[in-house]
Formats: sequence, C-alpha cells, structure tokens
Amino acid sequence: MLFVLLIPMFLGALCIHGEAITREEKRKLKDQVVEMFDHAYQNYMDHAYPADELMPLTCRGRVRGLEPSRGDVDDALGKFSLTLIDTLDTLVLLNKTTEFEAAVKRVLSDVRLDNDIVVSVFETNIRVLGGLLGGHSMAVMLKEEGQLMQWYQDELLHMAKDVGLRLLPAFNTSSGLPYPRVNLKYGVRGPETRTGTETDTCTACAGTMILEFAALSRFTGDPVFEAHARKALDFLWEKRQRNSNLVGTTINIHSGEWVRRDSGVGAGIDSYYEYLLKAYILLGDDQFLQRFNIHYASIMKYISQPPLLLDVHIHKPLLPARTWMDSLLAFFPGLQVLKGDIRPAIETHEMLYQVTKKHNFLPEAFTTDFRVHWAQHPLRPEFAESTYFLYKATGDPYYLEAGRTILDNLNRYARVPCGFAAMKDVRTGSHEDRMDSFFLAEMFKYLFLLFADAEDVPFDVEDYIFTTEAHFLPLSLSTARQSSSITLNITSEEELDDSNFDWTCPNTRLLFPDPAFPRNIREPIRSVVDKSCPRPAPYREPGIGRPPLRAQDFMANNPEHLELLRRMGVSLIHLKDGRVQLVQHATQAVSAVAAEDGVRFMQEMMELSSQQQKEQLPPRAIQIVSHPFFGRVVLTAGPAQFGTDLSKSVTGVRGFVTVAEPYSGCSEITNAEYIQGHIALLQRGQCMFAEKARHIQKAGAIGGIVIDDNEGSSSDTAPLFQMAGDGRSTDDITLPLLFLFHKEGNILLEALKEYREVEVLLSDKARDRGVDTQETQEDCVTDATTATSFEPLGLSDLTTTERAEPAPQVVTSPEEVDGANEGTSPAQDVDLSEDLTPKESHSAEAKEEVDSEPKEEAKDRTENRRSVESLLADWQEDLEAFQQMERDEL
Repeated sequence: MLFVLLIPMFLGALCIHGEAITREEKRKLKDQVVEMFDHAYQNYMDHAYPADELMPLTCRGRVRGLEPSRGDVDDALGKFSLTLIDTLDTLVLLNKTTEFEAAVKRVLSDVRLDNDIVVSVFETNIRVLGGLLGGHSMAVMLKEEGQLMQWYQDELLHMAKDVGLRLLPAFNTSSGLPYPRVNLKYGVRGPETRTGTETDTCTACAGTMILEFAALSRFTGDPVFEAHARKALDFLWEKRQRNSNLVGTTINIHSGEWVRRDSGVGAGIDSYYEYLLKAYILLGDDQFLQRFNIHYASIMKYISQPPLLLDVHIHKPLLPARTWMDSLLAFFPGLQVLKGDIRPAIETHEMLYQVTKKHNFLPEAFTTDFRVHWAQHPLRPEFAESTYFLYKATGDPYYLEAGRTILDNLNRYARVPCGFAAMKDVRTGSHEDRMDSFFLAEMFKYLFLLFADAEDVPFDVEDYIFTTEAHFLPLSLSTARQSSSITLNITSEEELDDSNFDWTCPNTRLLFPDPAFPRNIREPIRSVVDKSCPRPAPYREPGIGRPPLRAQDFMANNPEHLELLRRMGVSLIHLKDGRVQLVQHATQAVSAVAAEDGVRFMQEMMELSSQQQKEQLPPRAIQIVSHPFFGRVVLTAGPAQFGTDLSKSVTGVRGFVTVAEPYSGCSEITNAEYIQGHIALLQRGQCMFAEKARHIQKAGAIGGIVIDDNEGSSSDTAPLFQMAGDGRSTDDITLPLLFLFHKEGNILLEALKEYREVEVLLSDKARDRGVDTQETQEDCVTDATTATSFEPLGLSDLTTTERAEPAPQVVTSPEEVDGANEGTSPAQDVDLSEDLTPKESHSAEAKEEVDSEPKEEAKDRTENRRSVESLLADWQEDLEAFQQMERDEL
C-alpha cells in the first residue's frame, strides 16, 4: 500500500493551459540553481568553516559564545560544523560527488560531538542526525556504484549513532516526551549542566523524531531509538483533544497538560503532522496513517478556510486563535500533495505565491488581509518545497514560473558578496547577518529538482523520503527487520478502522479533466490577495476631561511645559544615558485640582503611547550601490520625523558619503566643500538630531546618516527608533536623515575606508541591483504592522505606582532617548511601545529617540572606530572573489 500515497508525486505529464517553459529555459534555471549553491557553499567553506554557520555580511563564521546571543535560535549551534553536515546529501544531488567525498572526510576528521554545550534536541535531530544519515545513504549508494567512496566503512553511521546516544538522555521523562534541550557532553543532569529544568516543549519538537530515530535503529539494528520516538508519538496522540482531534502548540513534558491550546499547521506543530504521514510511508505502519487521517480531517474541518490556514483553540475549534499566519505553514500544500488532496494545496499555494510577489519573500508572519505582521525572512525553503511537490503532481509549468520568481528574488535581494543574507525586513530589503544551514540543506534541493530533468539527477529520488530538513532516507528501510522489542501501542478504541483510511489517492488525470482546471482554482485567490490592503482606521482622540497640558503637545525643553508639570506635581528627570523620566507626586501639586490634572496627564501619556503602537512606521534602508557592492548590502536604518519622507519618494536619495567635520555635527561644518552634494556621516550625541540636520543642510549636504556612538549596538539586538525634532518647527529641514546603530554604521565606515568613494541609496526599501531603473511598486508595505525587529522604542515604558498611601506616578520618556524605569520600584508596569510625541518633536507613527543632553565627554573619533579595523578585515579577499563572480555572470 506504500505506492498509493506516492502516486501524486509521480504523475506529471499533464498538459496545462498556457505556454510551457522550454527545455532550454529549464536547463538554464537548473544551472543557475547550481551556481547559486556554489556561491553559498564556497563562501561558507572559505570564510566560516569549521564554524556552524556563515555570517554573510561580515564574511566570518558564527561561533556560539563569541557572537551576541540570539536566544533560542542559537540552540541549533553545537560547534559541530552544522552547515557542512546539513549539506552533505545536497552535494550528491547536485552532482558534486568529488566535493561530497572531501566533505565527508572533513566531517570525520574535524567534527567533535562531545562539546560541553547545550543544544536543541529537535534541531540537532533534524539537522545533524538527519544530515549524517542522509550523508550515509548517499555514501552507500556511491560505493555500491563502484566509482567513489570505496574506502567508506559506515563512518557517518557510527557518528550518527553517537549523536543518537547523546540525544537519548532527553527522553528520560515519565511521559516519554523529550526535554527540549540536552548537553552534548553531560546529557540531562539538572542546573549544573544547564538542562533538565524545562517543563514545556512544542508539539513538533517532541513529535519530529520518528524518521531519523527509526532510520537509525534500522540502519544499526539497535531498536532503542525507534522505541523512544514511538513512545513520544503515542503520548502526543493520547493527549489530543478528543472532541476536535487537534493538538495544542506547547505541552508539559511531565504532566501532559497543554500549555498553549492554540492549534494550527505552522510553527510549533507543523512537522508533527508531516512525520505521521511520512512515518507510514517509510516504516509501513498503518497506525501512523490512521492517526494522520484523523488529524487531517479535523484540520480541514476547523483550520482550513481556503485559501487560509488559521489557528483555532483545541477545545473550541470554531473560534480562531489569531488573525495572522506564519510562514512555516507554507510546507502544508506539499504535504497535501503527498496525501493526495490537490485542490486545497493549489489554493493555499496560490495565496502564498501572491503574498510572495507582493513582498518579494514570505514574511515570517502575515495577516489575514496579507499585510506584514513579522517582517523578517530567514530564507526559509517551505514555499519552494510546496512548489516542487505541486509541479510533480500537476506538471503545470505555472509552478516553474513560481520557482523562477524564487530564484530571481534570492539573487536580487538576498545575494551578497559572501553568500546569501537573511532579510531583516522584507519591506525595506534590509539584511540580517545570518545564513542558516537549512538554506543549503533544503532550498537548493527543491529548486534543483524543480528544474532538473531525470537525466540530471544522479539517483532516483523516488526511492527516498524527504525528512523535514530534506535529507534523504531510503524507502528500503520499510522492509528492514523490525525488532520484536518495539511494540505497537494500539488501544481498544484505536482498532484499525478502514473508515479512517484513504487507501487510494486521486488520479490527477481524472482530477483535472479540463487542462484549465488548476488555473481556474488559482484565479479567485489571486484576486483576493490583490484587493486586500485596507488602510488602518484613523486615530480617534482619547476621551474627555483633558488636563491643561496635553500629552501629545508636551515638549521636554519647553520652559512653560516644565512649569505646568511642576504645578501638577510631575517632575522631569534626565537620566545619565540621556533618557527622560517623568515622576508624579500628587502631594507636591499646587492644589488638588492640579494633582488630578497630573494624574490625567500621566494617563494620557499611556493612552497616547498605546495608540502610537498601532501606527508604527517601518524602518528605512541604506543600500550601498557603488562598486563592488552593487546594491547587495542593505543596512537597516531608523527614520526621522522631520525632513524628506522617503516613503513618498519614488527614487530615494542617492549620493556619495563623506564624514562631516566636526563628526558630531553640532557646530558649523568645517569641511563644507566636501559635504556639498554628498550624504554626510555624523556621530550621535552632544546635540539634538535636528541641529545636526540643519548644520549639514547649511553645508550643502543632500542627506545625512547618524551613527550611534554606543559601541556594540546593533539592530540585531536593539529595536530601532524614530529621531525626533528639537521642540521647534522643523519645516526648514528638507533633507533626509537616517539613523544607524554602531554595528551597521561600522560596515559603512569600513567600506568608506577601503574604497574612499562609497555611494549609497537612502530609501524606504532596498531597490534592485539596477537601482537606477528599479521600478517602484506601491503595495501594502507602508501599512504593514511592525516586525519584531522594529519594535517601537519611543516612549517606551510608562510605569504607574499604586499603593495604599499616596505614591508617585512614574513615566520614563525616551523623548531624549528610549524609556526605562530606572530608579523606581513600580507595583505595576505598563510597557508601551511608542514615545511621548508633541506636535513636531513627537510623532504618533513610530518610537522616537532624541539626542539631547550632551554626553559627559565626547568620545574621540579614533576610539569610536577602533573596532572598525577588525570588523570587516577580511572583506577585501571576499570582494575580489565577488568581482570575479560578477565578471563571470557578464
């Protein structure tokens, strides 16, 4: 019965309405995939190996502990050359068998698995264990062909078993669900090994072990791995909500209670469903298919709202749990193809394709009206995966065009001299200094198979199943002898019932009697996405009973306002780091009425901040367009609430950068002859942002970039803010002013040091490589909700204190900088994401910071740039290689 689920993948001779892509075009696209892989892989080997991952903007390896922590994301890194292991079977698929043999020898000689480091059980399983098993499968195949790998004696399999044994201690729980993390050297021992203290794990984390662990058991003959993976799946099945037959997102690994009861097919659950179906295909166990079909029926009943897939509550599945979708659900149309349910797969894929075309990439999350919710895109492969499977099922050349779109966008927007950089914000095109291992493990596999003909592939991929990381496991494992110690956990209520099985898959030749049928399914979806982009509702004034001084009118440097605050019992404190803190003491007000006004003022501040959180501006982009960057490096920048509004500029502002003298820009510019007609570089501090803008504008600059003087600051770890004015009219400022954190600013300064003439484009979002001719397209990006990488920092934290006796109300305002609650012990914290913004020095559309109180001592310019020397010291070699690559392209 194995073959019946594979039928949709093998059909593909369908004649579809529309002109098919030519064989020559397919060949060129396939070759382009290989060239892109070479660019990514070679840069990893040249600049990052043996580190786990490549940092493509700074051309160096990411070594855990040496770079600022990114939280849970770093749990995938174990100092075991992650990207190389994850890429092994990709090398074979792309006919790079010589490189594969060399890579295997590197893994065997260089990789250590006994590092004293805590890693994710889930990520280590799918990337490292899966990568080693996929590499072993390829090595055995090549050896059997008698050409390469004749020396191979199952060394990768021995390493895989070592990894499996190091992961096993995580399963030592009463439920059988694994701890989410394990120490590679010490296992799970408690706080001393920084493990064993967690109580929760995601459903996918516990339910995505069976393919790799079962394959390891069947390759080695040791049943312990498969037994543990099955026990975890059995427990999750037992804990499903019996009425809805859905599972939650997060579960307590000890009690089995659902911690998060929202259910969907995206992040936190996705690969649990995938592995139920694929476990049936790989292992031939009917129980897995039965469970999958029961879950799938509930998914289609409650979660699927074609073309949307919306999370619901497991106990009340008719109630939506959220109004947005995450990008990980893009794998689901591919799984539906494997299941044989083609129509909803076409519908959801088309919706995803239209969102991709609107924003160039799938945002990490997007709303039901297809606006950006989280703006990042770490080069995820799930959309390419579903595109490949739909092409295999239908043969529709439309999906080849979708694949071409993926290729073009990767090359236009993500390609940088040292690889491919994740998108920090799809709206602006700014980059993040990361290239995850799954980009090489998955993206290039699916794109290569999409465009390759049968003779281009060195083995029959239909003899293998893809893991969730796209590693190849041979279907022959289904006939491997299963140890008698692995028992099936079937309760009486779970007796195999034929009514729960879809034993046959629809024949796509009958499903599409009309060649235009798939197109007819897609057309309404395209219209829905194109027409959905409503403007946010206009801001309505907060209630009545306003105090004499309105919060939105307040200016920290206005003496009259400060006197009004004093009368209301509100004092303004300038913190050492430049932030402003507002504290209200009712007993210090001049009268009871004034005290009441003070309370209202503080409340209005919080209401204003809450409202501003809904009206955030996206960040801006600084794109280095001169040789040898050619627009490939994009830096995330914060906007100003004065000067040119780049979101309304068709072309942006383009010019060469020059360092202003004085660097602070707080007095008349002394090198005006060099600044004139250029974009001035300035250092933050010592005066107001607006003052800096006026000085460089007087000197003839066409724009300005303010670089943070806080060494080590980065948009990777700190939210951007909007630069505010100086409390008076800023209508006289007509040039654009953008803000860069220290790390991004150093990249620009280092480029200037190396090449002396550096041209940049200031814009609302990055343009194509051909910046001059890039057409601008108006879409929803300016209305999109703000991404997590651009959380407002303006009026940041307002804290009220409530006690039995009169106590001060405290508001920390980033009118000078971002807010904080220093020096207070609040009983109740209200975290607000926008700034106190008056008519001109405060905007209700983004977080703002204002350079205000002079720093105690201006840092010497040389000292500020001391880390610049080493930041990109190895870029010269990389850029020379990039120049050669550009010549090769031409």
